[in-house]
Amino acid sequence: MNVDQNLVDAAIKLLKSKFPIGSGGAAAMYTKSGKVLTSIGIEDSPNDSVNLCYETGCILEALKLGEEIVATVCVYRETTNSPILILTPCGICQERLRIWSGGIFAAVPQKGDSSKWESRTLDELEPYYWGNVLK
Repeated sequence: MNVDQNLVDAAIKLLKSKFPIGSGGAAAMYTKSGKVLTSIGIEDSPNDSVNLCYETGCILEALKLGEEIVATVCVYRETTNSPILILTPCGICQERLRIWSGGIFAAVPQKGDSSKWESRTLDELEPYYWGNVLK
């Protein structure tokens, strides 16, 4: 299952409901069975080392439910009136998502306009993934 506008809209809906003003971010993921999981992260801790990526909650929920993640999107807004941007999964989240496969689709920002997205697999994001050597 590819990233689609419904998945992006689910992340944006959570972002706007949880953070009606100011900055914030959210993630949404499809599972293989078609469920949509959403989550936010921890970013307000006085100790930066305990902050969590927006995607972490979705990943943990999928593991709890015994579901397989097949597509992911992360969105972020800097201020209330800023455009909503698409964030590529960070390296840590890419590692977490590879629990399932390198074929998971992720929304990535389009060149020249980070408020627009396109869908790429984790293998496309990191074609020389270190774990492939061990398989």
